[in-house]
Amino acid sequence: MVRQIKHHWLRYLVHVGCLVPFGLLIFDYLTDQLTVNPIQAATLRTGKTALVILVLSLACTPIKIFTPFKQVTVLRRPLGLYAFFYVCLHLLIFVGWDYGFDWEFISEAISEKRYMIVGLVAWLLLIPLAITSTKGWMRRLGKRWRLLHRLVYLIAGLAILHYVWLVKADVREPLAYGAAISLLLLLRLPVLRRWLTKRQIQPAKQAERPTETA
Repeated sequence: MVRQIKHHWLRYLVHVGCLVPFGLLIFDYLTDQLTVNPIQAATLRTGKTALVILVLSLACTPIKIFTPFKQVTVLRRPLGLYAFFYVCLHLLIFVGWDYGFDWEFISEAISEKRYMIVGLVAWLLLIPLAITSTKGWMRRLGKRWRLLHRLVYLIAGLAILHYVWLVKADVREPLAYGAAISLLLLLRLPVLRRWLTKRQIQPAKQAERPTETA
């Protein structure tokens, strides 16, 4: 048991870290601490948590490429699935708690508010990514699996747009998330990746050269 924890401690840490916001949300709901507008508070908290976890999942590949922490690659799948979980919870609060599953009222609200349309599209695009996140689907789809999962950057962009249109006035926070996602996308570009990798290799080679003795 101890050996297993030592080997998988990072994965366990991700599970705990991702479940803490959900636990706090439930606790605040049960103790009536979700502010004077509990629906709005719960909606914002689940949406922001989903966005943070999505950004963390996108950061795994650059961290693997440019740092010694190669083990972070195993975290992409759980982080992605937790992001999907919070997006689903975000949507459930909207359709169930806020609109009481009144589909006519929901359809009317979606058609009138552009941020809802963008958010719904982002959620729909996340579904096939969540379904095909297993190793079995990776084998079935082959090279197409990577192409499909590149949709995550489009989804992240739609999430940022959803957030910007939702807050309307103070867009600094959603734009900060957008900047982080843009940087992570740039780091995946082959040209920039090769340049940064080359800069990492050169100092290492120089350090390996034997020093000349007088």
